[in-house]
Amino acid sequence: MNVGDLVIAKYKSGEYVGELIQLERPKAKVRMLAVRKHPTQGDLHHPEQADVAFFHERRALSYREVANVFASELEPYDGAEAPDYRASLEAALHAEIAAMEARGDAFGRRCRAALEKLKQDYFGG
Repeated sequence: MNVGDLVIAKYKSGEYVGELIQLERPKAKVRMLAVRKHPTQGDLHHPEQADVAFFHERRALSYREVANVFASELEPYDGAEAPDYRASLEAALHAEIAAMEARGDAFGRRCRAALEKLKQDYFGG
């Protein structure tokens, strides 16, 4: 991978398409252009537990936000261009909401509530 390439970047619990803007192993800087997987909600130190002291609301990284990512968390992106950010965010958010609905447990319900709040923040209405 070279500077300027489109990459898939895993950052915290989300996954993005971005432009590699700096590579100094073990780290890389990536400018985020699209969302592939919306970040997981909740306490990452107590995964999949609904009854925790602080249930974290995790937003997706913003369009063109630059993040420091471990180079080991990058892979080449095989598309010609990055998907539209807003459309990709909406699709990733809806996929995460559907996955949490399918769980049917307390953790899924708590995640879904957090995701619905984020949906209002992202898209209004």
